[in-house]
Amino acid sequence: MAERRYWNPRMESILGTEEMRALQLRRLRQRVADLFEHAPYFRRRLQESGVAGPEDVRTLEDWGRALPPFTKLDYRALMDECGGDVYRYLDETLPVPLDEIVTMTATSGTTGEPQPYPLTRVDLDDSWGEFLLRARWRAGVRPGDRVIHGMALSMFIGGVPGLQCSHSGGVMQIPVGAEAGAARILKTARFFRGNVLNSTPSLAEHLIERAPEILGVPIASLGIKILMCGGEPGAGIPEVRRRIESAYGGKLYDLGAGMGVSCDSAEYQGMHFIAEDLQIYELVDPATREALPLVDGAEGEAVFTSLLGGGLGFVRTSMGDVQRVQVSACPCGATGLRYRIVGRADDMLKVKGVMVYPAAIDGVIAGFIPRVTGEFRISLDEPPPRVVPPLKLRVERAAQTPPSALAELAAEIVRAMHDRLRITPEISWLEPGVLERSAHKTRFIEIRPK
Repeated sequence: MAERRYWNPRMESILGTEEMRALQLRRLRQRVADLFEHAPYFRRRLQESGVAGPEDVRTLEDWGRALPPFTKLDYRALMDECGGDVYRYLDETLPVPLDEIVTMTATSGTTGEPQPYPLTRVDLDDSWGEFLLRARWRAGVRPGDRVIHGMALSMFIGGVPGLQCSHSGGVMQIPVGAEAGAARILKTARFFRGNVLNSTPSLAEHLIERAPEILGVPIASLGIKILMCGGEPGAGIPEVRRRIESAYGGKLYDLGAGMGVSCDSAEYQGMHFIAEDLQIYELVDPATREALPLVDGAEGEAVFTSLLGGGLGFVRTSMGDVQRVQVSACPCGATGLRYRIVGRADDMLKVKGVMVYPAAIDGVIAGFIPRVTGEFRISLDEPPPRVVPPLKLRVERAAQTPPSALAELAAEIVRAMHDRLRITPEISWLEPGVLERSAHKTRFIEIRPK
């Protein structure tokens, strides 16, 4: 008997159909009812926008006009109103009673206060757990596989909640966590013969460098056949993708930034959004905050609304990712619109009127491996977006690249940047290994005031 294509054929086969839109609308109205009953903050926001109750949300398009996206700035303002008390904040925003929360996690807070993410059993089992089962199935993970969990255990979804979400599906979970370091991860993978790696792209690349030193063999000797990487936009960069797949001898899948996973197409097609029954996906104009039509090539800030009755209540919530969508059929034949990560809205740089994202610069630099290590930093005099030209890049040369070759290599990189991104950066060289490697997310921007 032929193996089924999808983990959940009932739902995944109707993605993008009118039947799915009808289901979304029914679930959305129930979600709005939950917000009116339990979440005073969102009840006020909806009422201010003219929504008196779920009956006023007659179409999905109505929802796109019902209230402005909830952003990091809105969160900070509300936390200030609550005197920094997280439980007062939750009293204002939770769509369910507090006693239904079974796991509380939060963002890192590197750019401000940590943002709480409260999870119920519905979130862990029926929402995020269901999404991970679908994503793993599409990536080829099957019962009996052994998954090395290399995401930082403190990550708000990819960490401990990611493990809690993944207790079904017949796979063996082997939690290590990025905090354990490269040596522990590599030795654990070898000891338990893990054949699936779940990590950030940065960690996957870091393990390529460290495996010969720690294990005495290349990373391919571990037999990892599937890599599911998320948390940052590396797996969708062709040069990074080729390097990881070549080194591991496995297949790399891009995961996350919403409920999406990439497919088996030889050329990267973006991530298929595979959970329309669990979330509403929208794009908004970063400047006007108006909803954008989801058509091929549309680009904007991604906004999500949770449709199931859990505690992680995304309510037209922006995570700050700028994405580009394709809605036409994918060459792989699988369902689900696709989206690509363009960059983080708060990382956007403006150089002489040209908008550029660190992820795009990373893609150009990665194309010069093995003459460079692939590590670099963007040096700014002040926080983005404004950049006083030229844009300054500090780039590590590879050990085999002699200093005498660096001037010509810098000129090649500058030409590539100009051709692909329309910027002309200033390159300064660093010795190999100088820049700190990250087992979590690589932060490309450094502020170095004059």
